[in-house]
Amino acid sequence: MTDLLFEIGTEEIPAGFLLPALEQLQHNFTRKATELQLAFGEAKVLGTPRRLAIIIHDLGEQQPDRREELMGPSAKAGLDADGEFSRAAHGFARSKGAQASDLRVVETSKGSYLQLTRVVAGRASKELLPELLYELLVEFSFPKSMKWGANNNAFVRPIQWLLALYGREVVPLSLNGILSSANSRGHRFMAPEPIQINDAASYEQQLAAAFVIVDPDRRRQGVREEITRAVATILPATDARVAIDEALVETVTHLVESPFGVCGAFDERFLQLPKEVLITSMREHQKYFPVLDGQGRLLPFFVAVNNTRVRDLAVTKKGHERVLRARLEDALFFFDADRQRRLDARLPELSGIIFQARLGTMLEKSERLVKLTALLADKLAPEAMTASLRAAQLCKIDLLTNMVGEFPSLQGDMGAAYAVHDGETAAVALAIGEHYLPKRAGSELPTSTPGSLVALADRFDTLAGCFGIGQQPTGTTDPFGLRRLALAILHIIDAQGYTVSLREMIYKALALYGNKVDGSVETVDAVLAFIKGRFINDAVAKGLDQGAVEAVTSLGFDVVNDCRKKIDALIAIRNEEAFAVLAAAFKRIRNIVKDHQGGEVDSSLLVEEAEQILAMAFTLVTRNVQPLLKRKDYSQALSGMLALKEPVDQFFESVMVMADDEKIRTNRLNLLTAIAQLFLQVGDISKMSASMSSERGCVVAVQEV
Repeated sequence: MTDLLFEIGTEEIPAGFLLPALEQLQHNFTRKATELQLAFGEAKVLGTPRRLAIIIHDLGEQQPDRREELMGPSAKAGLDADGEFSRAAHGFARSKGAQASDLRVVETSKGSYLQLTRVVAGRASKELLPELLYELLVEFSFPKSMKWGANNNAFVRPIQWLLALYGREVVPLSLNGILSSANSRGHRFMAPEPIQINDAASYEQQLAAAFVIVDPDRRRQGVREEITRAVATILPATDARVAIDEALVETVTHLVESPFGVCGAFDERFLQLPKEVLITSMREHQKYFPVLDGQGRLLPFFVAVNNTRVRDLAVTKKGHERVLRARLEDALFFFDADRQRRLDARLPELSGIIFQARLGTMLEKSERLVKLTALLADKLAPEAMTASLRAAQLCKIDLLTNMVGEFPSLQGDMGAAYAVHDGETAAVALAIGEHYLPKRAGSELPTSTPGSLVALADRFDTLAGCFGIGQQPTGTTDPFGLRRLALAILHIIDAQGYTVSLREMIYKALALYGNKVDGSVETVDAVLAFIKGRFINDAVAKGLDQGAVEAVTSLGFDVVNDCRKKIDALIAIRNEEAFAVLAAAFKRIRNIVKDHQGGEVDSSLLVEEAEQILAMAFTLVTRNVQPLLKRKDYSQALSGMLALKEPVDQFFESVMVMADDEKIRTNRLNLLTAIAQLFLQVGDISKMSASMSSERGCVVAVQEV
């Protein structure tokens, strides 16, 4: 067993492309080696902005021998009248490098045929690796690729060198005139000379000596250590700390080969800018980390991570400070200019921004948001009506500001800041800032009632509009992010505990578009089904019992938190033995009644003792359970329904439902239908019987083993 090292040296790869490229490299090698039946151990990928590398531990020296069975001509064509091999048989054997005497007759579904069985010796890894590595090179896929010089192969950036070692031997490989060798290269500025790598085991150590930390995990940790060290050097004995942004740490990790932190400062007058503006200016444009005090307030300092060791700290600091100062001067200018006009004075100008070509302008959207927010507030929080309507009216106006034009990610944040400056209430300002939340899956939700109401209205409007013009997601395509919007609706409703009809809100949202959209029942159903799909996926992903989710959602989906209460109640009771038996019986009931519409149960037609007992038990259970269902106490309601287990069992043991007498038969179907309808007020528990039976079967199987 020998280790393989393969490194592709390039010009600087964009930070966002590095990890996906390494994942491709690992996946593609593993797939190809498996197809070739090459044994190998760990496949470890390493990389920096200037290299993509993979180390394969314990790569087998050759393929295993394999047995081949090759079908030749039919026996009729391959053998003559005397049973000797014909010219066809000799020709087939010769084409396979064998003699006709090696052939034998085998019986197949199509008749008798000649077959050649042979053992093919496995090829040595040394023979296979040149082609395998070449395929790895040319099969890379990047969001953007380029060609350079006269070459025909595209890559993310020009390839500068190829390192390929199997053990200590170079694997011969060529691409566009670049020949493989045992040489790598160190840091572009601090150790630019070629380095002869001994083998895979010494690769990381030799590059580290040349100022290259090739392991992304180690380099990521190095970034963290450097930014902490840089702050401690400038601000010793204080509670100052770096605001760690994981996404920024990841980006910086893939921008450097060795991290070196530098702490700089900026003028305190820039602290008058909103915190979000300062952080965004540092993070998005310069990849700098902000510095906070112990209370989480911004300090006039930042940390930059360089790719080279700082020789003159003062000069380096000044360079970073000069660049950041120019950015902050621009931001302060935009901020001051924006505050010259009130938000509400800009409202008519939203008519100049297109929301969607077929759905009108942002001014029209704002008008719809006010109406939808009013509907939601009236149903859910009348006390928050005034603040919610004002926030809905103002929430999109910051799209017209210079600051959002420069930093689009500050939508909402700048609206909130300008609202405070204009003298709007704290509730209105907070709602403007929160109405874009959550910005991505798993991120923070609105905390205030006005913010939640406007956020819901915004998403209902967009969902309804896009579906209304036939722009719903298809497959993996979701250009308007409607899946994310649907999840946001679900998560906000869940977090706030709102009881609201999704169908009603979708219908109202479509109606506000007028004749711009298809507001038919079919469109409403399509939007509701889309949100339902997201609800089911999200619930199962969170670990909720799939059978319980299906039991509830298969009967209807409208009020989200009501569905969730039913699901939770079913999950809580599903492990009780009586419920498992009752669920199986309910499935039998559903199969028997099928399309029977039901009707009144005539007590005079209850001739069997078991059906009389069941009817009395059902009447008693219904009397006890209906008040619980009315106040949505589904757990207690289900517990009450368990009293039907014994009567239902006895009924099926001693009563023939499909009696010859039509009146008796219909009466028994009416009784079973009434029982089914009682349970269906919570869920179709027959959906849960299969999963519970499967689980019990698994337990039995384990015991038998």
